[in-house]
Amino acid sequence: MFGIGGGELIFILFIVLMLFGSDKVPEMARTMGKAMAQLKNATNDIKNEIQKGAEANGFDQNMLSDLTNNITSEINSAKTNLLGDTNPLKGISDNFSTEIDKVKNSIVDENPTSVQENLSPSSTEMDKVKADIAKDESQKETEIEDTIGPIKRKK
Repeated sequence: MFGIGGGELIFILFIVLMLFGSDKVPEMARTMGKAMAQLKNATNDIKNEIQKGAEANGFDQNMLSDLTNNITSEINSAKTNLLGDTNPLKGISDNFSTEIDKVKNSIVDENPTSVQENLSPSSTEMDKVKADIAKDESQKETEIEDTIGPIKRKK
């Protein structure tokens, strides 16, 4: 109930008992019970009035549920757009590889025989570069998670 545990509830009741005394606590409880009942009745009346007004204007339960489903789907799509790509380095690494390929092709076109042998990186060099990029990405993800909390990943 309201995120309050048993011990906390007992402590609150003890404080109320100390402040108001044992003779006024039942009277206060009765008054609060009546107030809660009146609040519940007023809430139900308002719900009924809204439902009657919606039915009078041509809205039925199916139409209202479709409307709420559409709103929920729009919220989910906006959430997906905001949280979809959490890797800020992905676009940067793609741009770098594109530029490197352009420079490589322009150099190969000028001197195709001698340059081709020098331009081909070894697999160990490529693995090292990929490992560096992966390390940078994991560091960025760790920084983001430290800042805004854990990231929900799509499965």
